[in-house]
Amino acid sequence: MKTFVALLRGVNLAGKRTIAMAELRDVASDLGHAHVRTVLQSGNLVFRSSGATAAKLEMQLEAAIAKRFGHPVDVFVRDAAVWERLIEENPYPREARDDPAHLLLMCLKRASSAGADDRLAAAITGPEYGRVRGANAYLVYPDGIGTSKLTAAKLEKALGCSGSARNWNTVIKLRDAASTGG
Repeated sequence: MKTFVALLRGVNLAGKRTIAMAELRDVASDLGHAHVRTVLQSGNLVFRSSGATAAKLEMQLEAAIAKRFGHPVDVFVRDAAVWERLIEENPYPREARDDPAHLLLMCLKRASSAGADDRLAAAITGPEYGRVRGANAYLVYPDGIGTSKLTAAKLEKALGCSGSARNWNTVIKLRDAASTGG
């Protein structure tokens, strides 16, 4: 069995798409996953599963969530080894250490195409900066996310696919949860 991290997009944010974490755990358990737990209240799952790829798990979870809750939710799954590599490959170690609340990891639905860093740079009109690496983007919001014009919709348009972001504090909490076996 492998340990996986799953991020749900747009769950429990400002009253939109409210999903109780206990029900989310039930959905994953009903699919046969083991050691299922949630981390925080924003749609983060850690679980163990065997014989499935991250892409297959995304599809299974998306279908089960839509059926249970009556609306679609994008799910982004990475196995624990990939999650650890994403942390190691962070191009902004100073920001991770000094201001982790303003550094985000955005998991994308698919790997970025050539020129993704240029498209990201063109979408930025404020003090934010970032880099795209494969199916992930690292984003820094020095003045905070709440007032930034670099919104999720603008990022997704620039990168050509949907994504779900977590601040670095949450990224580390998810790594710690995954390292204990889910």
